[in-house]
Amino acid sequence: MMMSSAVMAQEPLTVAWWNVENLFDTRDDTKTNDDEFTPEGEKHWTRRRLAVKVDGIYKTLAMMDLPDVVGLGEVENKFVLRELCQGTPLSQVPYRYVHYDSPDRRGIDVALIYRTDRFTVTNSRKVSVSDSAAGFFTRDILIVEGITGEGDSVCLLVNHWPSKRGGEEADAQRLRIADTLRRLMVELHAKHPTAAVVAMGDMNCSAGEEAIDKGMRFAGDTVSADGIRLLTQRLPSDWGSHKYQGEWRYIDQMFLLAGDGWQVKKLKLLKYDHLLTDDGNRPGQRPKRTYQGLRYEGGLSDHLPLLLRMRHSLQ
Repeated sequence: MMMSSAVMAQEPLTVAWWNVENLFDTRDDTKTNDDEFTPEGEKHWTRRRLAVKVDGIYKTLAMMDLPDVVGLGEVENKFVLRELCQGTPLSQVPYRYVHYDSPDRRGIDVALIYRTDRFTVTNSRKVSVSDSAAGFFTRDILIVEGITGEGDSVCLLVNHWPSKRGGEEADAQRLRIADTLRRLMVELHAKHPTAAVVAMGDMNCSAGEEAIDKGMRFAGDTVSADGIRLLTQRLPSDWGSHKYQGEWRYIDQMFLLAGDGWQVKKLKLLKYDHLLTDDGNRPGQRPKRTYQGLRYEGGLSDHLPLLLRMRHSLQ
């Protein structure tokens, strides 16, 4: 049954973020360091294992009630996005995707999938945040501008900041990229004053760390000097989106800079049973990964997804 426009107008906008951890195809890309994710590679990555992972991602999105837009991290290319959007029942929704190749040496990028019945893309682009002079190459920021089914403007910025493996250099790069993201959000808000500007991603740092406190100008608060809101501060403090050496942390973040009338209804950390497993000799659970080292574990990611519900009250 088709829903009336009056009912549709009452629906919130749902925005999800998920680092799906190494969503590679099975072919060797000679331009990137993806050799381990091939049938002959260390991890013996096969079409069957890829199909299991893609099917698991689809089923997880279905459990989220099929969000309007979903930011994804660690996707290799358009092939795996087509497998997800067109090779699963998601093709009946329907979902489409926005993706650009980035200069990451492993060949992993960010992407956005969206429901064409709930969100219309009006513009998209990528912003390079690599430092070629320093030989530092990382994922671009993906910017997608669009209109919701209710006619509201929304700007989405999808991120995957450098990991902590690079030590002080990576810390400095995250700080620089955080400042770039902040400026992009402010610029988009000036361009679309009534819009919701939502930044999401795996930032590889938590609230209180320098990149967020100084680069995003939060200075220990939940609202920055530019009016950007740190939404993950709403989440339960005894959990996190990622677990490292037995400690949960929120290294996946959502930020909001919005015009009048936008209300955050709920931000949830999704702790579905199939996304978790016992944490070995440590107490509690951890995300169930596709691989634990070289051992195939059959899970989906080392990160848990976030789901944001928001509404614009000025119709």
